[in-house]
Amino acid sequence: MTLIKSISGIRGTIGGKPSENLTPIDAVKFAAAYGSWLKQRHQDKNTTVVVGRDARISGPMIQQLVMNTLTGLGIDVIDLDLSTTPTVEIAVPLEKANGGIILTASHNPKQWNALKLLNEKGEFLSGDDGAEILEIAEKADFSFAEVDELGKITRVDHYIDTHIEEVVMLPLVNAKKIAEAGFTVAVDAVNSTGGIAIPKLLKRLGVEVVELYCEPTGDFPHNPEPLKEHLSEICDLVKKSKADLGIVVDPDVDRLAFITEEGEMFGEEYTLVACADYVLSKTPGNTVSNLSSSRALRDVTQKHGGNYEASAVGEVNVVELMKQNDAVIGGEGNGGIIYPELHYGRDSLVGVGLFLTFLAEKKMKVSEIRNSYPSYFMSKNKIALTPELDVDNILKLVAQKYSAEQVSTVDGVKIDFSEHWVHLRKSNTEPIIRIYTEAKTQEKADEVAEEMIAEIKKIANL
Repeated sequence: MTLIKSISGIRGTIGGKPSENLTPIDAVKFAAAYGSWLKQRHQDKNTTVVVGRDARISGPMIQQLVMNTLTGLGIDVIDLDLSTTPTVEIAVPLEKANGGIILTASHNPKQWNALKLLNEKGEFLSGDDGAEILEIAEKADFSFAEVDELGKITRVDHYIDTHIEEVVMLPLVNAKKIAEAGFTVAVDAVNSTGGIAIPKLLKRLGVEVVELYCEPTGDFPHNPEPLKEHLSEICDLVKKSKADLGIVVDPDVDRLAFITEEGEMFGEEYTLVACADYVLSKTPGNTVSNLSSSRALRDVTQKHGGNYEASAVGEVNVVELMKQNDAVIGGEGNGGIIYPELHYGRDSLVGVGLFLTFLAEKKMKVSEIRNSYPSYFMSKNKIALTPELDVDNILKLVAQKYSAEQVSTVDGVKIDFSEHWVHLRKSNTEPIIRIYTEAKTQEKADEVAEEMIAEIKKIANL
């Protein structure tokens, strides 16, 4: 059982002992810390927070604890109930709220839940803001409201529909062309809130929908991370139903994966690549992804005359660099699309609207679009080290050894070779180094990873 505290919120497994797991006491404590921080930040105003959740079994319990803690602080709550992460992000500025909380553990299994925290822009908190909240929680520095000053809870049910309309109204989403294409799309929403949002969006776009696991019961029928090894059923369904495309989302609907008409994975890394290809063809500009994302986005960006930059891993870092570089689209290689025309957050609904318009315009099969991009293959590994080893020094020595190559130390050590790259990141919770590699064949990516593991062991005298 686990409780992980970070600048982006608190995440853990339900049950067990306080401070070791995500118990009711921990949910109240961190909701109180966040609410107290918001009240300090907006001292002269009534404070309002938007709260939404995915369909996890623990969601209703955690939601009631969080909302009632906030009202106990004198904060008003806009209750979206079942929602998606990007929907809550959109609702915060539309409601002119001071912040938002999304109750979701994203792709983690059903025993997990989390409090993800947003600022008044509906964006994830900065590192400094998150650190302040952790400090308030540690000190239990709360002051609750007196009886006449308690906050109130207002239920609002329209935001998924509002989110869909915001997507449909985007200039680069052409509902008419999509409807005329006559697409059939199969959807696996892992029995969470994507089962509400994605079919609704598709039907609004005139698409015939074949649903798989779209009941928001929170009883995940398979591992909810949208990886190939978990998605055999949707791959089979695409072929059986003769669908043009398969769509897979994670429980909170910020990661998007496609299945080709042949029942094959499009590749999570290529979700962003394809959407960026379309956006850049209409609005030339710059792109951003994180250091562990595929080089294919760089290739597509340069094809359209734009500039590609890589940020440290983490959505907040991607968003910060996107703003600095005026990126027209960005995101993460795990299927996270960030399209600033709507908002600065990973959004599967935006990705669906953009990709279907692209597909309708191209008049190509999904597999043909995938084959039009350069193929890169990744290998993801880790090496365990003894606790007494200085991991930072090991990474420093690796960077020095490869100083003749293009080296970035923004987030661990990223070494760009002409035909492949290696990214080394240390864990903040255990003595391990994560090793990500990418090359033009799977064999080469695996080989490069093995070589780097051997190099690290040599440096560390293991």
